Amino acid sequence: MIEKVLVANRGEIALRVIRTCHEMGLQTVAVYSTADREALHVRFAGEAVCIGPPASSESYLRPDRIIAAAEVTGADAIHPGYGFLSENAEFSAICADNGVEFIGPAPETIRLMGEKSRAKEKMAEAGVPTMEGSEGILAGVDEGRRVAEDVGFPVMVKAAAGGGGKGMRLVRGPGDFERMYKAASNEAEAAFGNGDMYLEKFVEKPRHVEIQVLGDGEGNVVHFGERECSIQRRHQKLVEEAPSPVLGKELRQEMGAAAVRGSEAVNYEGAGTVEFLVGADGGFYFMEMNTRIQVEHPVTEFVTDCDLVEYQIRVSQGETVDDKPRPMNGHAIECRINAENPRRNFSPSPGKITAFHPPGGHGVRVDTHAYADYLIPPHYDSMIAKLIVRGPTREQAITKMARALEEFIVEGVDTTIPFHLQLMDDERFRTGDFDTRFMDDFQMSAPREEQPA
Repeated sequence: MIEKVLVANRGEIALRVIRTCHEMGLQTVAVYSTADREALHVRFAGEAVCIGPPASSESYLRPDRIIAAAEVTGADAIHPGYGFLSENAEFSAICADNGVEFIGPAPETIRLMGEKSRAKEKMAEAGVPTMEGSEGILAGVDEGRRVAEDVGFPVMVKAAAGGGGKGMRLVRGPGDFERMYKAASNEAEAAFGNGDMYLEKFVEKPRHVEIQVLGDGEGNVVHFGERECSIQRRHQKLVEEAPSPVLGKELRQEMGAAAVRGSEAVNYEGAGTVEFLVGADGGFYFMEMNTRIQVEHPVTEFVTDCDLVEYQIRVSQGETVDDKPRPMNGHAIECRINAENPRRNFSPSPGKITAFHPPGGHGVRVDTHAYADYLIPPHYDSMIAKLIVRGPTREQAITKMARALEEFIVEGVDTTIPFHLQLMDDERFRTGDFDTRFMDDFQMSAPREEQPA
């Protein structure tokens, strides 16, 4: 049985994992860089260990320092959160080699799902719908162009080792292929140390819909319904909701069953997400599997009344999974509150928060590590909070979110709150008439003080 968990992360997700651990009666250890010395996850963990300077390459991405912290404190398990080392197969293996439980999938599962072309092949073998495209990694530009001409333009070229929208380019015609291919490959090489590419047919007006799954590594997998993630900028999600406004009962069942089949095929253990593109015709296609807890997991927790982090820990303790699907009740929406200026192309806005007042009320949840006088470091992701609401219907959830955003006070830095307020009033969003290209023509309105009376 797990007794002490080291959380190998920072920010709101570290604090969120620590809270569940304490509720389960588990001891906790925080790790932190010198830039996070005053962070809340450090304050609220049972113990804390400094693992290096601000640069993540010298702290949160150093397996040796994290393992050393576990050994010094006697932690018998490590929860990686999301980002950093959460999908690093070598780190999972290192944990096992050092007798520390990695709260997540086995190294071979992480490795397989991290290699996008192999993951696609595995899913196809399991009967999960996949996009027409290349069979495995492309040999180069010439082969890529031939495949693109065979499946027909437009196509997407994607990094085989990619994620987070990096190493991806949309190619509309043959004249742009070489330039886009090389740009995507160079970006992938810089981001992942691997410039290998594969290719898929591009789906016009796609929705990004993902299925939350949980497996016990013994062949039992359950899904918790879907999340709609189509409101995104440069392939980075801005807003998520559950359930999706575009899925009917039949399509929801088909996608859930497909996600379970794919997860069973890799004997999945822990919480994971199977991501799909859904076309305007109702066809859906596997994109990738994230082998970790997701940023947007709270919307699923709200509509299924569960604690996904607790489930992660219980599975790591050897508990089996009941494969009965969890029904969704009501509607939940999450807005990512980033320290960015949406009127200046979402430019980062690090600095000191001089005033901080999160909203409250029935059906409102705020996951944050920020507080008044907190200094947002420039070294990490700009997200400072996640605002999640739940209502009986989607319309009521949107109304509640707008009210909560109005109450959310953050001063001293720019935030994306004005963007989210405008989005909640956008007719296309309110009616559910949007896809992943929504932000291409979205224009921020002028600040209220600049608008004519």
